[in-house]
Amino acid sequence: MPDKKFNRTTVTAALIYANGPIHIGHLAGCYVPADVYVRFLRTKGDDVAFISGTDEHGVPITIRAQKEGITPQEVVDKYHNQINKAFSDFGISFDIYSRTSKQVHHEMSQDIFLQLYNKGKFTEEVTEQYYDEKAGQFLADRYIVGTCPVCGNENAYGDQCERCGSTLSPTELKNPRSMLSGEAPVLKATKNWNLPLDQMQPDLETYVESHPEWKTNVAGQVRSWLKEGLKPRAMTRDLDWGIKVPLPDAEGKVMYVWFDAPIGYITFTKELKGADWEKWWKAEDTRIVHFIGKDNIVFHCLIFPAMLMADGRFIPGADNVPANEFMNLEGDKISTSRNWAVWLHEYLEDMPGKQDVLRYTLIANAPETKDSEFTWKDYQTRNNSELVAILGNFVNRAIVLTEKNFGPAVPARGELTEADTAMLEELALYPGRIAEALENFRFREGLGLFMDVARLGNQYLAATEPWKVLKENPERAATILHLALQLTATLSVLAEPFLPFTAARLREMLHIGPLSWANAGKLSLLEAGQPISNTGLLFEKIEDAVIEAQVQKLLDTKKQNELAARVPAPQKEAITYDDFTKLDIRIATIVAAVPVPKSKKLLQLTLETGLDTRTVVSGIAEHFSPEEIIGKQVSLLANLAPRKMMGIESQGMILMAEDRDGKLQFIRPGEPVWNGASVS
Repeated sequence: MPDKKFNRTTVTAALIYANGPIHIGHLAGCYVPADVYVRFLRTKGDDVAFISGTDEHGVPITIRAQKEGITPQEVVDKYHNQINKAFSDFGISFDIYSRTSKQVHHEMSQDIFLQLYNKGKFTEEVTEQYYDEKAGQFLADRYIVGTCPVCGNENAYGDQCERCGSTLSPTELKNPRSMLSGEAPVLKATKNWNLPLDQMQPDLETYVESHPEWKTNVAGQVRSWLKEGLKPRAMTRDLDWGIKVPLPDAEGKVMYVWFDAPIGYITFTKELKGADWEKWWKAEDTRIVHFIGKDNIVFHCLIFPAMLMADGRFIPGADNVPANEFMNLEGDKISTSRNWAVWLHEYLEDMPGKQDVLRYTLIANAPETKDSEFTWKDYQTRNNSELVAILGNFVNRAIVLTEKNFGPAVPARGELTEADTAMLEELALYPGRIAEALENFRFREGLGLFMDVARLGNQYLAATEPWKVLKENPERAATILHLALQLTATLSVLAEPFLPFTAARLREMLHIGPLSWANAGKLSLLEAGQPISNTGLLFEKIEDAVIEAQVQKLLDTKKQNELAARVPAPQKEAITYDDFTKLDIRIATIVAAVPVPKSKKLLQLTLETGLDTRTVVSGIAEHFSPEEIIGKQVSLLANLAPRKMMGIESQGMILMAEDRDGKLQFIRPGEPVWNGASVS
């Protein structure tokens, strides 16, 4: 409840599938806002545990294993390590980052499953599901493909068509087939254990309505589900990979991944806190906050609370679930399958030392209430026009002017003027304003207020002009720079949630340790004579060439996706061998080439065919310059009837093909052959 007193906070960030790398959509939707919030709480001195890890069960893992030709365990080992390192290098400050494949998690999940089973909370249901007789196993939705009943896509999955976006069930597919064997599956009876959400709806409605402070996008989605009426949901699956259902009549069954995954938060807390773990999930004075993306709202706001309510031993649901919407990329949806993403591990390699630039851009564009977009041009502008020109500019002026005129130490403060007092009074308001924004999960607003503090510093220096005052009144200049450095110390505190690497640089410059939030805005953060260091610019300008390289990487990806999505033209009707022998295909050499006047596409070629010298008009001008093709050997359909093109008689046709980049290429022999050689 909003007014309740809490003594500790359990903060969770969504468990991501260990079947691929982390991208900026994940960061913007969940992990950066969670890290901002946790760092803020720690700076305030609150007792907080930041919990996350990888979700290592479910069909996405087995599909990735099948694609890569390795075992599911090898898949999760590979991507857990990669994801964990990327988060660490980026500065996401988890207290623990664990994994659901650990034995301790299997034990915790089985304990909770048995608690619900023994209390009679599950219902058993026998249904017919698709079964692959050749592979000898039931098929999860993603292991079934067939023709979409909406758009006709012949490779739609059993749960969704990725061409038209329609949500499907396996039985809706036309001509279904198993991804394991390629055979048509059959329907076969199987028993599963359901969580009767319909029976629990009144309690879930009470829980949801007790939190009017939830974000509108979260509350709206949850109420929509409740309005439609909840239905029982199976908590078990017929799969090999996963946590075994601990019942004697459950051979070949594992827990539904969305049953075991959120239990990971509890397991990992137990790993972190040892014997002290229970109060983080059971004590009434504990606040639980889940950071997730909007696609996980139903699981964290309805299904997981229903599980906890049914168990009876835990806090029955989170206090808040500040889910974000989605972040798009350069005008298109981020897509792992299409490689349309900015991958975190690649960013860290391409942009060394620029973790805070990405954090700043993602927070400033955070999809807090609606979808937002990341563009490399905006990233560059945010860095150059805001981080460099506002924050970096103020700190650099304060440090350099002090070092140059008073040595590497904080100058003494003299009598304060009205301008000084006005600046200090305004500065003192910002910590409270920023705290209020962060406490209510308005991180974009909090970041904007933080930058306003840097703007205040620039305005103060512009108004007081210490570089002019130095000659006439060095004592006054010392006071101005003393206050500018005090403001810089406040920035080191306020930067910690948003820009932790920058906060550390500021502390290094000022020779101070971490300060609590309560110190921000005060005049006593630095003592006169305290040493300072000019360690260089906080931020450096990012040049156009760096951004163009990143944009080109995405354009290359888009081109590859377009080619991969191209469907070959249908095969033409069959011909006989006699029909084929009528084609006279010869090797010829281009000896001259000129553009055809008034045409962008056509080149007039002169070919030496071994039989004669002839003219051929070809539509290749957008792919080749005349100079680069002279001397090239080509395949020529020599007996094609002549036809006039742009007033020029063309005597044959050159055979071409498109490469992977969509560029035309000549079909020609691997080694030079004599002109006139037949192709057969």
